[in-house]
Parts: sequence; structure tokens; C-alpha cells
Amino acid sequence: MFLLRPFSALYGQLLDYRNWLYDRHIKLVFQPQHKTISVGNLTVGGTGKTPMIEYLVQKLLNGASSGAGQSEHLTLQLATLSRGYGRRSTGFHLASLTDTADTIGDEPLQLYQKFGDRLVVAVAERRAEGLQKLADQCPEVNVILLDDAFQHRAVQPHLNILLTDYNRPFYRDHPFPEGRLRERRHGAKRADIIVVTKCADNLSSNEKQLIIDEITPYKVTQTPIFFSGLYYQIPKTFGNQQLELNKQTSVVLVSGLANADPLEIYVDQTFLLLRHHRYNDHFAYSRKDVNKLIRELPNGTILLTTEKDWVKLNPLLTAEERASLPLYYLPVGVRFLDGEEAFIELIKAVVNPKNT
Repeated sequence: MFLLRPFSALYGQLLDYRNWLYDRHIKLVFQPQHKTISVGNLTVGGTGKTPMIEYLVQKLLNGASSGAGQSEHLTLQLATLSRGYGRRSTGFHLASLTDTADTIGDEPLQLYQKFGDRLVVAVAERRAEGLQKLADQCPEVNVILLDDAFQHRAVQPHLNILLTDYNRPFYRDHPFPEGRLRERRHGAKRADIIVVTKCADNLSSNEKQLIIDEITPYKVTQTPIFFSGLYYQIPKTFGNQQLELNKQTSVVLVSGLANADPLEIYVDQTFLLLRHHRYNDHFAYSRKDVNKLIRELPNGTILLTTEKDWVKLNPLLTAEERASLPLYYLPVGVRFLDGEEAFIELIKAVVNPKNT
């Protein structure tokens, strides 16, 4: 990989020049009138953006904007806007009951199916254009969460949240093609908040401080750093199966993730993992793939997948298969190791600045 460093340096310089053009407003930057929070990363995939988006949606829908001394009259109308990676459609599109992963992408579909009419879900390759159309078509929306928009410099959000995976931190990585960074490390200076994701629950204070020391040279002095982890919830059935799952339950795991290692470790520790079918991130399953998975599933074994994969696999099944086969998906959530209240206060300061 060292031989690729000159090309990596050239790529980094090109991105530096692009950022310089935006920083000096030589290239146009759209400033949305609605409160806009961006969740992104410096690394390609696998930092936990979708679980963080879901966390923010849940907190805001459940009243993160209320509390002692807060206005009781603020009503949040939330929307998410993403590129819709992996979809076959183009342009701006609002999610509806007829949509599939082909029309809006797997992660937007997951959000739409989870939150329904409580959340407006939109996709657009060009975020600035998408924000304007979202404002025109959904004037009731007043808070927008941008998924994976840290490098989308054509939009200036009100809050920039940068995620970095504990297992693959940006400060130990390099730009393409030597590494997996989308730009050089000092791009982190644009972040208003940095969250180290996928941390173990027992991460020590000393290790946290070492990570903070590593990040500090690449951030603005006052930018806070938080630590969060993922927690896996109780598996949910595709249909009507209600088996009692435990350590003796035999499991075949199916995933299409950028980094499935943490998932595999958890499933192996929690159940009797027989096999893990690993597919590429955002993999587009076919009925042929489903037939193979069902055919190769041993008797007495459940097939377990992620929520992101469930939204693509489920439409390929018949009603009879959903009712009779032991098919489950594993929802995942975000929890902060500490400092959650401070993190929420920063969010509240954006969505309701008059009452913070």
C-alpha cells in the first residue's frame, strides 16, 4: 500500500483545492432556511450513519426539544434527505407506500418503514436541489437530517456531525487509493461535533483520552468529542414465527454491510453461529439469492439478517414463506457511553435556539 502513497497525496491535494474553493465561496454554497443537521464521515462506509440518523429521529420525535424551561409549543416536523445509494431511480423523490429499495435505496426505505408518516423521507443526488424541492413540496418540515453529506460542500448545514469508527479511526487512515478516506484528515475541522462510534461499553477513561489526543490535532479547539456504541435489540420475525432464541439457537447470518465484523462477533457470542453469508454493502438481492439461502438453511436453524437487508429480502418472499420459515432480522440502536445529555443539548440548540 505504501507504493500508492504518491497517488493518495495527489488525491488529497485535489480535495484540498476543492474545499478551498468552497471555503472562499468561489463555488456556490446553499444555505438552507430550515434547520439542517448533517451526519457524515471522512471514511467510506461503515461508521454507523444510519443508526445515528435513527437515534436523532427518535430523540427529536420523542421530545428532545422539550424539558424544563423549554417551550411546550414547538412542533418538530422532521425529514431526512440522502442520496439514496443503490437506487435505480434518479432525481428528487419522496418516499411513499409503493417505494422499494430500487426506487429510494435500502437505508431510506428502512427509515420510511420504521417511522411511517411521522417522518418525511426524501432522496436526491444533489442535496441543494433536494432541500429546495423538499421545502416546496413539504412546507411543514422545519428540521432536516442530511445523511452522508459531510463531503457535500454545496450545502452548508446548521450542524455538522462527524462519525469515526473506533475500529477504523480516520486519524490512522489515508486518502484513496492507499486508504479509505474521502479527503485528508484535517477535513475534520469542519465538524461541529465528533462522535467515535462502535465503542465497547467498557471503554476505559484512559483509552478515551488517548483517542481524544489523537483526534485533537485535526479538529477545531472547541469541537466536542463523544463516544457511542451499538446495541443489538431483540430479533424480529419476518412473519408469524415466535421462537424463543437463546445461546443454543442455531443461526445462519446474512449481511450486506461495509463492515460486518462487529455484527458477526455479536451473533457468535449470542447464538450458535453456523455460517455467515457476507455480501457487499447495499447488495441488491434477487429471488435466486433467496432460493439459495432457503435451500441451504439447515433444519432447526433460523436465518438472521440485518434490518437494512430485511427491507430488500422481505419483498422477495411469498406470504407463505414469511409465515412458515424461521426468518428474523436484528434491529440495532445507538447508545452513548457518557455525555448523552450534553450531546442532546447541542442538538436542541440547533432545532430550537431561542429556548436553550
